[in-house]
Amino acid sequence: MASPGSRPPDPRSRPVRPPGHLSAGDRARRRQVIRRRRAVTGAVFLALIVAVVVTVTSTGSGASAKRSAASTAASRRQAHKGTAHTVRKAWTPASWVASLEAAAKGKPGYLQPGSNPSVLPGPVLIADRNNNRLLLVSPKGQLLWQFPTPGHPLPGPFRMPDDSFFSPHGKHILATQESQATISEISLKTDQIVWHYGHPGVAGSTPGYLHNPDDAMVLPNGNVLSADIKNCRLLYISTKTTSLLHIYGMTDPYCYHQPPLRFGSPNGMFPLTNGNWLVTEINGDWVDEMTPAGKILWSTHPPGIQYPSDTNEVRPGVFLVAAYTNPGVIEEFNSQGQLLWRYAPTGKNALDEPSLAMPLPNGDILANDDYNDRVIVIDPHTNKIVWQYGVTKVPGTKPGYLHKPDGVDLAPPYSLTMTHASTMGIPPFKG
Repeated sequence: MASPGSRPPDPRSRPVRPPGHLSAGDRARRRQVIRRRRAVTGAVFLALIVAVVVTVTSTGSGASAKRSAASTAASRRQAHKGTAHTVRKAWTPASWVASLEAAAKGKPGYLQPGSNPSVLPGPVLIADRNNNRLLLVSPKGQLLWQFPTPGHPLPGPFRMPDDSFFSPHGKHILATQESQATISEISLKTDQIVWHYGHPGVAGSTPGYLHNPDDAMVLPNGNVLSADIKNCRLLYISTKTTSLLHIYGMTDPYCYHQPPLRFGSPNGMFPLTNGNWLVTEINGDWVDEMTPAGKILWSTHPPGIQYPSDTNEVRPGVFLVAAYTNPGVIEEFNSQGQLLWRYAPTGKNALDEPSLAMPLPNGDILANDDYNDRVIVIDPHTNKIVWQYGVTKVPGTKPGYLHKPDGVDLAPPYSLTMTHASTMGIPPFKG
């Protein structure tokens, strides 16, 4: 029997082994636990590595994506910038004039003392005949443009231009070279002659020839009307085929007043606001109103004028003419030949063979005073010169000087044919 105070052996208990002693089974189980722990540790470590790689990759991809997006945006900006540089504004007469005025800003003008730039609505085109050039001069007297370009040779048929006018669309200038028996059309966009009629320096009367043409103008349909002084006729010319679509008057050397059969050396054919044309005849000192079909409505003598030149309309029923004489005269009259206004200074202020006077929007008169080597504006209320470009009786080529200026026009939109384009009569002849 057990002694008092002793406990019976626990059947579940195992025999106590000495420390450090493991049985074969314990050692196997311990190795299995270690292997499982190693496996778990390896898996965790692998997971950590994968997480780091994914994070780095994700971060790199994000940066790459940002760099790619930034690059794309920059490319788009550059493309837009490039497109902005390649887009050009459409060329227009207004943009042409504006660019010339901008380029001249701050540059000196060359007007004569007492000139008032505000009397002009815009630049003036001057046919500087004996200097073989066309000039565009600002109201301040700045030289804005010149044809041909200074330093360039005279192009082909271009010599000694007299009357020159902008076309109705304002993109070209039609220059008549009377002494050269030619007419030239100049593109303002390219500064090139794009059409001409006649044979330079060779006068004639057969198709393709002229004999002292004068005041040629482009019509809204693109064709040309011109006086042909020494052939005693007026011409309607196609600019597409260079053929004569119609001849007003007889082609012969006997120029006398018998319109519409004959004309006495006609030197101008200007548009009226009623759709008809105003013809000036040198021989006999006549001015006629003629329809585009060639019907004469009236004829009259400008009062006291010998050698009338380039008669044109001030307003319905009032006409303006220059006398190509020395001393010269500029006057307004009506269809009955009644004098309405006259400018005829004498002495040192006398005009010397002015060939064209034109009304300005403010009522003043713009004129080229040929042999005084100047272009002037006259105030008809005071009979004073209020603007002058060119030095009186001093020919020259420098800025501020002219040599026998023989024609003027205003720059678009105030030019003669532009302001008359909507009412300009078109001849009904097809050739």
